[in-house]
Amino acid sequence: MGSWDDVCVLIPTLNESSTIGGVIDGFRAEGFQNIVVVDGGSDDGTRELAEEHDARVMIQSGTGKGQAVREALSRIEAEYVVLTDGDGTYDPADAPDLLKPVISGRAEHAIGDRFADMQHGAMTRFNRIGNRLINRTFEYVHGQEDRDILSGYRAFTVESTERFQLKATGFGIETEFAVECAKYDVPTVVVPITYRPRPEDSSTNLHPVRDGAVILVTLYRLAKTNNPMFYFGSVGFVSLLIGGVLAAYVGVEWFRYNVSHEVMAVVAGVAILFGVQLIMFGVLSDLILSLHREQIRRLK
Repeated sequence: MGSWDDVCVLIPTLNESSTIGGVIDGFRAEGFQNIVVVDGGSDDGTRELAEEHDARVMIQSGTGKGQAVREALSRIEAEYVVLTDGDGTYDPADAPDLLKPVISGRAEHAIGDRFADMQHGAMTRFNRIGNRLINRTFEYVHGQEDRDILSGYRAFTVESTERFQLKATGFGIETEFAVECAKYDVPTVVVPITYRPRPEDSSTNLHPVRDGAVILVTLYRLAKTNNPMFYFGSVGFVSLLIGGVLAAYVGVEWFRYNVSHEVMAVVAGVAILFGVQLIMFGVLSDLILSLHREQIRRLK
Protein backbone atom coordinates (compact mmCIF):
# COMPACT_ATOMS: atom_id res chain seq x y z
CA MET A 1 0.00 0.00 0.00
CA GLY A 2 3.02 2.27 -0.06
CA SER A 3 2.83 3.06 -3.78
CA TRP A 4 -0.10 4.91 -5.27
CA ASP A 5 0.88 4.82 -8.95
CA ASP A 6 -2.62 3.79 -10.06
CA VAL A 7 -4.36 6.41 -7.90
CA CYS A 8 -5.46 9.88 -8.96
CA VAL A 9 -6.33 12.44 -6.30
CA LEU A 10 -9.13 14.57 -7.78
CA ILE A 11 -9.78 18.01 -6.28
CA PRO A 12 -12.57 20.21 -7.71
CA THR A 13 -11.96 23.85 -6.75
CA LEU A 14 -13.45 27.31 -6.94
CA ASN A 15 -11.58 30.13 -5.20
CA GLU A 16 -9.63 27.97 -2.73
CA SER A 17 -6.33 29.89 -2.80
CA SER A 18 -6.05 30.00 0.99
CA THR A 19 -6.10 26.21 1.34
CA ILE A 20 -5.27 24.46 -1.93
CA GLY A 21 -1.51 24.54 -1.43
CA GLY A 22 -1.74 22.84 1.96
CA VAL A 23 -4.15 20.23 0.61
CA ILE A 24 -1.83 19.30 -2.25
CA ASP A 25 1.21 19.17 0.04
CA GLY A 26 -0.71 16.96 2.45
CA PHE A 27 -1.41 14.38 -0.23
CA ARG A 28 2.16 14.57 -1.47
CA ALA A 29 3.32 13.77 2.06
CA GLU A 30 1.14 10.62 1.93
CA GLY A 31 2.91 9.48 -1.24
CA PHE A 32 0.41 10.56 -3.88
CA GLN A 33 1.99 11.96 -7.02
CA ASN A 34 -0.93 12.08 -9.47
CA ILE A 35 -2.92 15.05 -8.18
CA VAL A 36 -5.44 16.73 -10.49
CA VAL A 37 -7.06 20.04 -9.64
CA VAL A 38 -10.19 20.84 -11.66
CA ASP A 39 -10.75 24.56 -11.46
CA GLY A 40 -14.17 26.03 -12.14
CA GLY A 41 -13.11 29.60 -12.94
CA SER A 42 -11.31 30.81 -9.82
CA ASP A 43 -10.28 34.45 -9.81
CA ASP A 44 -8.16 34.37 -6.64
CA GLY A 45 -5.05 32.61 -7.94
CA THR A 46 -6.11 29.05 -7.09
CA ARG A 47 -4.88 27.66 -10.41
CA GLU A 48 -1.51 29.32 -10.17
CA LEU A 49 -0.99 28.08 -6.60
CA ALA A 50 -1.96 24.54 -7.59
CA GLU A 51 0.59 24.58 -10.40
CA GLU A 52 3.25 25.94 -8.05
CA HIS A 53 2.64 22.91 -5.82
CA ASP A 54 3.13 20.59 -8.82
CA ALA A 55 -0.49 19.58 -9.30
CA ARG A 56 -1.92 19.04 -12.77
CA VAL A 57 -4.55 21.73 -13.36
CA MET A 58 -7.56 21.04 -15.55
CA ILE A 59 -9.69 24.00 -16.58
CA GLN A 60 -13.35 23.11 -16.20
CA SER A 61 -15.41 23.70 -19.35
CA GLY A 62 -18.66 24.21 -17.42
CA THR A 63 -19.69 25.20 -13.91
CA GLY A 64 -20.47 23.36 -10.69
CA LYS A 65 -18.77 20.62 -8.72
CA GLY A 66 -20.76 17.84 -10.36
CA GLN A 67 -19.83 18.93 -13.85
CA ALA A 68 -16.18 19.20 -12.79
CA VAL A 69 -16.15 15.64 -11.46
CA ARG A 70 -17.91 14.22 -14.52
CA GLU A 71 -15.54 15.98 -16.89
CA ALA A 72 -12.47 14.85 -14.95
CA LEU A 73 -13.63 11.22 -14.81
CA SER A 74 -13.94 11.18 -18.60
CA ARG A 75 -10.26 12.19 -18.90
CA ILE A 76 -8.58 10.41 -15.99
CA GLU A 77 -6.52 7.35 -16.93
CA ALA A 78 -5.80 6.05 -13.41
CA GLU A 79 -7.48 2.91 -12.09
CA TYR A 80 -8.51 4.42 -8.75
CA VAL A 81 -9.67 7.89 -7.72
CA VAL A 82 -9.64 9.69 -4.39
CA LEU A 83 -12.18 12.49 -4.54
CA THR A 84 -11.73 15.29 -2.02
CA ASP A 85 -12.35 19.01 -1.54
CA GLY A 86 -9.81 21.79 -1.75
CA ASP A 87 -10.97 23.61 1.39
CA GLY A 88 -8.75 21.78 3.88
CA THR A 89 -11.62 20.15 5.80
CA TYR A 90 -10.49 16.61 4.94
CA ASP A 91 -7.30 15.04 6.27
CA PRO A 92 -5.02 13.58 3.54
CA ALA A 93 -3.81 11.04 6.11
CA ASP A 94 -7.22 9.33 5.83
CA ALA A 95 -6.79 8.64 2.10
CA PRO A 96 -4.89 5.33 2.55
CA ASP A 97 -7.67 4.00 4.78
CA LEU A 98 -10.25 4.94 2.14
CA LEU A 99 -8.25 3.21 -0.58
CA LYS A 100 -7.44 -0.04 1.22
CA PRO A 101 -10.87 -1.73 0.81
CA VAL A 102 -11.06 -0.53 -2.80
CA ILE A 103 -7.60 -1.66 -3.88
CA SER A 104 -7.94 -4.96 -2.03
CA GLY A 105 -11.15 -5.70 -3.95
CA ARG A 106 -13.40 -5.74 -0.88
CA ALA A 107 -15.35 -2.78 -2.27
CA GLU A 108 -15.55 -0.61 -5.36
CA HIS A 109 -16.60 2.54 -3.55
CA ALA A 110 -15.56 3.86 -0.13
CA ILE A 111 -17.29 6.78 1.58
CA GLY A 112 -15.59 8.82 4.28
CA ASP A 113 -17.89 9.15 7.30
CA ARG A 114 -17.45 12.71 8.59
CA PHE A 115 -19.58 12.04 11.67
CA ALA A 116 -17.10 9.46 12.97
CA ASP A 117 -14.64 12.18 14.03
CA MET A 118 -16.12 15.62 13.45
CA GLN A 119 -14.07 18.32 15.09
CA HIS A 120 -15.71 21.19 16.93
CA GLY A 121 -16.94 23.90 14.57
CA ALA A 122 -16.63 21.75 11.44
CA MET A 123 -20.39 21.77 10.82
CA THR A 124 -23.16 24.01 12.10
CA ARG A 125 -26.12 22.52 13.97
CA PHE A 126 -28.39 23.46 11.06
CA ASN A 127 -26.16 21.59 8.59
CA ARG A 128 -25.98 18.57 10.91
CA ILE A 129 -29.78 18.37 11.01
CA GLY A 130 -29.96 18.74 7.23
CA ASN A 131 -27.35 16.02 6.70
CA ARG A 132 -29.14 13.64 9.04
CA LEU A 133 -32.45 14.29 7.26
CA ILE A 134 -30.95 13.63 3.84
CA ASN A 135 -29.20 10.45 5.03
CA ARG A 136 -32.42 9.12 6.55
CA THR A 137 -34.31 9.98 3.36
CA PHE A 138 -31.73 8.14 1.28
CA GLU A 139 -31.90 5.10 3.54
CA TYR A 140 -35.70 5.02 3.36
CA VAL A 141 -36.05 5.68 -0.37
CA HIS A 142 -33.10 3.68 -1.71
CA GLY A 143 -32.80 0.99 0.95
CA GLN A 144 -29.10 1.35 1.74
CA GLU A 145 -27.45 2.81 4.83
CA ASP A 146 -24.25 4.69 3.94
CA ARG A 147 -24.24 6.94 7.04
CA ASP A 148 -22.90 10.02 5.22
CA ILE A 149 -23.89 10.14 1.55
CA LEU A 150 -22.99 13.83 1.28
CA SER A 151 -19.36 13.28 2.20
CA GLY A 152 -17.02 14.82 -0.35
CA TYR A 153 -14.19 12.46 0.62
CA ARG A 154 -14.39 9.10 -1.11
CA ALA A 155 -12.35 6.54 -3.06
CA PHE A 156 -13.57 4.38 -5.93
CA THR A 157 -12.62 2.51 -9.05
CA VAL A 158 -12.96 4.38 -12.31
CA GLU A 159 -14.46 1.24 -13.83
CA SER A 160 -17.39 1.32 -11.41
CA THR A 161 -18.34 4.85 -12.46
CA GLU A 162 -18.58 3.86 -16.11
CA ARG A 163 -21.94 2.24 -15.28
CA PHE A 164 -23.29 5.36 -13.60
CA GLN A 165 -25.71 7.84 -15.15
CA LEU A 166 -24.22 10.97 -13.60
CA LYS A 167 -26.01 14.19 -14.51
CA ALA A 168 -25.57 16.49 -11.50
CA THR A 169 -23.84 19.79 -12.08
CA GLY A 170 -23.52 20.98 -8.49
CA PHE A 171 -23.29 19.47 -5.01
CA GLY A 172 -25.77 16.74 -5.97
CA ILE A 173 -22.89 14.68 -7.38
CA GLU A 174 -22.27 12.93 -4.04
CA THR A 175 -25.96 12.01 -3.88
CA GLU A 176 -25.85 10.59 -7.39
CA PHE A 177 -22.79 8.52 -6.50
CA ALA A 178 -24.63 7.00 -3.53
CA VAL A 179 -27.83 6.32 -5.49
CA GLU A 180 -25.99 4.81 -8.46
CA CYS A 181 -24.02 2.53 -6.13
CA ALA A 182 -27.29 1.31 -4.65
CA LYS A 183 -28.92 1.00 -8.06
CA TYR A 184 -26.12 -1.08 -9.62
CA ASP A 185 -25.24 -3.07 -6.48
CA VAL A 186 -21.75 -1.58 -6.33
CA PRO A 187 -20.01 -2.93 -3.19
CA THR A 188 -19.70 0.07 -0.88
CA VAL A 189 -18.04 0.51 2.50
CA VAL A 190 -18.08 3.38 4.98
CA VAL A 191 -14.72 4.41 6.43
CA PRO A 192 -14.34 6.67 9.51
CA ILE A 193 -12.50 9.90 8.74
CA THR A 194 -11.68 13.18 10.44
CA TYR A 195 -13.67 16.24 9.42
CA ARG A 196 -12.07 19.58 10.26
CA PRO A 197 -13.50 23.13 10.32
CA ARG A 198 -12.72 25.38 7.40
CA PRO A 199 -9.90 27.86 7.96
CA GLU A 200 -11.21 31.25 9.00
CA ASP A 201 -9.79 32.99 5.93
CA SER A 202 -11.62 30.72 3.48
CA SER A 203 -15.23 30.98 2.32
CA THR A 204 -17.63 28.19 1.47
CA ASN A 205 -19.35 27.72 -1.89
CA LEU A 206 -22.15 25.74 -0.23
CA HIS A 207 -25.61 27.27 0.23
CA PRO A 208 -27.31 24.97 2.78
CA VAL A 209 -30.97 25.68 2.02
CA ARG A 210 -30.70 25.87 -1.76
CA ASP A 211 -28.27 22.97 -2.13
CA GLY A 212 -30.16 20.89 0.43
CA ALA A 213 -33.35 21.32 -1.57
CA VAL A 214 -31.53 20.34 -4.77
CA ILE A 215 -30.21 17.19 -3.08
CA LEU A 216 -33.65 16.16 -1.81
CA VAL A 217 -35.10 16.69 -5.29
CA THR A 218 -32.24 14.61 -6.71
CA LEU A 219 -33.02 11.80 -4.26
CA TYR A 220 -36.66 11.82 -5.33
CA ARG A 221 -35.86 12.09 -9.06
CA LEU A 222 -33.46 9.15 -8.96
CA ALA A 223 -36.03 7.01 -7.15
CA LYS A 224 -37.82 6.70 -10.51
CA THR A 225 -35.39 4.00 -11.64
CA ASN A 226 -34.30 2.66 -8.25
CA ASN A 227 -37.53 2.65 -6.20
CA PRO A 228 -40.47 3.30 -8.55
CA MET A 229 -42.98 2.27 -5.88
CA PHE A 230 -41.91 5.22 -3.78
CA TYR A 231 -41.56 7.57 -6.78
CA PHE A 232 -45.07 6.95 -8.15
CA GLY A 233 -46.70 5.73 -4.95
CA SER A 234 -45.89 8.84 -2.92
CA VAL A 235 -47.60 11.14 -5.42
CA GLY A 236 -50.42 8.66 -5.84
CA PHE A 237 -50.97 8.46 -2.09
CA VAL A 238 -51.10 12.26 -1.77
CA SER A 239 -53.57 12.48 -4.66
CA LEU A 240 -55.67 9.68 -3.14
CA LEU A 241 -55.64 11.42 0.24
CA ILE A 242 -56.72 14.77 -1.21
CA GLY A 243 -59.47 13.11 -3.25
CA GLY A 244 -60.65 11.18 -0.20
CA VAL A 245 -60.84 14.30 1.96
CA LEU A 246 -62.74 16.20 -0.74
CA ALA A 247 -65.10 13.27 -1.29
CA ALA A 248 -65.78 13.01 2.45
CA TYR A 249 -66.54 16.74 2.60
CA VAL A 250 -68.90 16.50 -0.37
CA GLY A 251 -70.68 13.51 1.21
CA VAL A 252 -71.12 15.22 4.58
CA GLU A 253 -72.48 18.37 2.93
CA TRP A 254 -74.94 16.34 0.87
CA PHE A 255 -76.29 14.05 3.59
CA ARG A 256 -76.39 16.58 6.42
CA TYR A 257 -77.32 19.82 4.67
CA ASN A 258 -78.58 18.64 1.28
CA VAL A 259 -76.00 20.88 -0.39
CA SER A 260 -74.38 19.57 -3.55
CA HIS A 261 -70.87 20.41 -4.75
CA GLU A 262 -70.78 18.99 -8.26
CA VAL A 263 -67.48 20.53 -9.32
CA MET A 264 -65.77 19.52 -6.08
CA ALA A 265 -67.18 15.99 -6.44
CA VAL A 266 -65.69 15.73 -9.94
CA VAL A 267 -62.32 16.96 -8.69
CA ALA A 268 -62.43 14.44 -5.84
CA GLY A 269 -63.24 11.61 -8.24
CA VAL A 270 -60.43 12.56 -10.62
CA ALA A 271 -57.94 12.83 -7.73
CA ILE A 272 -58.94 9.40 -6.40
CA LEU A 273 -58.69 7.76 -9.82
CA PHE A 274 -55.37 9.47 -10.52
CA GLY A 275 -53.99 8.35 -7.17
CA VAL A 276 -55.09 4.74 -7.63
CA GLN A 277 -53.61 4.62 -11.13
CA LEU A 278 -50.26 5.99 -9.95
CA ILE A 279 -50.09 3.48 -7.10
CA MET A 280 -50.89 0.63 -9.49
CA PHE A 281 -48.27 1.92 -11.91
CA GLY A 282 -45.76 2.03 -9.05
CA VAL A 283 -46.53 -1.59 -8.10
CA LEU A 284 -46.12 -2.76 -11.70
CA SER A 285 -42.89 -0.76 -12.16
CA ASP A 286 -41.51 -2.18 -8.94
CA LEU A 287 -42.31 -5.70 -10.11
CA ILE A 288 -40.59 -5.09 -13.46
CA LEU A 289 -37.54 -3.64 -11.70
CA SER A 290 -37.34 -6.64 -9.35
CA LEU A 291 -37.47 -9.06 -12.30
CA HIS A 292 -34.81 -7.02 -14.13
CA ARG A 293 -32.49 -7.11 -11.12
CA GLU A 294 -32.99 -10.84 -10.75
CA GLN A 295 -32.04 -11.36 -14.41
CA ILE A 296 -28.93 -9.19 -13.99
CA ARG A 297 -27.89 -11.21 -10.94
CA ARG A 298 -28.31 -14.44 -12.89
CA LEU A 299 -26.27 -13.09 -15.80
CA LYS A 300 -23.49 -12.08 -13.43
